[in-house]
Amino acid sequence: MSPDHGKPDFLVIGEVLRPHGVRGEIRMRVLTDDRDHLSVLEYVYLADSPADRRKRKLQLKGLRFNKAYALLSFVGIANRDEAEELRDKLVMIDIEQAAPLEDGQYYLFQLIGLRVVADGEALGVIKEVLQTGANDVYIVESDDHGELLVPAHDETVTRIDFDAGVVRMTLPEGLIPG
Repeated sequence: MSPDHGKPDFLVIGEVLRPHGVRGEIRMRVLTDDRDHLSVLEYVYLADSPADRRKRKLQLKGLRFNKAYALLSFVGIANRDEAEELRDKLVMIDIEQAAPLEDGQYYLFQLIGLRVVADGEALGVIKEVLQTGANDVYIVESDDHGELLVPAHDETVTRIDFDAGVVRMTLPEGLIPG
C-alpha cells in the first residue's frame, strides 16, 4: 500500500485462466467493471497476488474479447508453452492506469477503514468488501459484535461521506446480534 490513505499501488483487473491457441495468447477472466478501459492499456503486471513483490511487467501486443473473457497477447510471449507459465496469475494495472471515475463513483478500496454508522449507532470499521454478484458485502470489524457481514445496496447504504470517513446505513431488523 502507498502512504495515500491506504490507496493500493495496483488494481487487479483479471485472472489468467489458460493459454488460448498456439501463438502465446492467454484467456483472462475480466475482474473489472470497465471492460472498455482495457483497450487503452499499454502494459500490465502479472503476479501471484497483489502483494507479490515479483510482479512481471508485460507490454500488451493485442487485446480482444471472446464472450465474457479477454484474450491478451504480449510482447515476448510467442508460443503456448510461454503462455502456460502465466496460468493462474493475477493481471494488474498500477493505480495511475486506472480509469477516471465519474462523480459519485468510487473504488471499493476507498471504503476500507471507513466507520459504519447504522441506524444512528456506531457499528465498526470496514476491513474488507466482498463482491457477491447480487450486491457487495462489507466485512465490518465491530468492538461489540466481532466480525459482521453487512449487505451493501441501495436500500441499506444511505450515504457515503469520504471526507468524514463514515458510511451511513439502515439495516434490516435482526441483522445485528442483539
